[in-house]
Amino acid sequence: MPDESPWKPDRPLFIGIAGGSGSGKTTIAEAVVDRLDGKVALMQHDAYYRHTPELTYEERTRVNYDHPSSLESELLVEHLETLRTGVAIERPQYDFAVHLRAQETVRIEPAPVVVVEGILVLSEPALRSELDLKIFVDTDADLRLARRLERDIEERGRDIDSVIAQYFATVRPMHIEFVQPSRRYADLIIPGGYNPAAVATVVELIRSRLN
Repeated sequence: MPDESPWKPDRPLFIGIAGGSGSGKTTIAEAVVDRLDGKVALMQHDAYYRHTPELTYEERTRVNYDHPSSLESELLVEHLETLRTGVAIERPQYDFAVHLRAQETVRIEPAPVVVVEGILVLSEPALRSELDLKIFVDTDADLRLARRLERDIEERGRDIDSVIAQYFATVRPMHIEFVQPSRRYADLIIPGGYNPAAVATVVELIRSRLN
């Protein structure tokens, strides 16, 4: 971890995990949470997609959800700063079927470690400045596409044609423009997706700071 990290022992350790859609970053983030036995609060950037009820459903389906402007990152930054003070927050929940936030929120309690994961975590300067350790999961495009197809069809009820059309219309261009360039801000790069050795390294880094 770089010496210039703003982290101090008397406050939570903030870790960002970024990478392309389907890169395996969520699996890695969840593995870190599991290994640290309740000492970690997990925050998903994609829970912060903007709530746009003023748009029709058809208009919402045409929003570029891979562009940074689709995310209310300023609210996530505000929530991280609140957690830093030891106060719980109410994290939004996003319904991908209707492209709106759900009425219910998720209460996130303060924890010694806060992990923030999402494709654009390292591309937003204000969000990046909150992070003490920045991780990028670097996975080949063909594997990322295969994982995205499986996820969107099985978990979000979409058909294969719409997933592929979105991939070439927005996912791939935005990855090239915003996601992949953010790799240069990473303190640690994990190649190829989920990697038990890399997860163990991240966990040991965290434990060394907590101790």
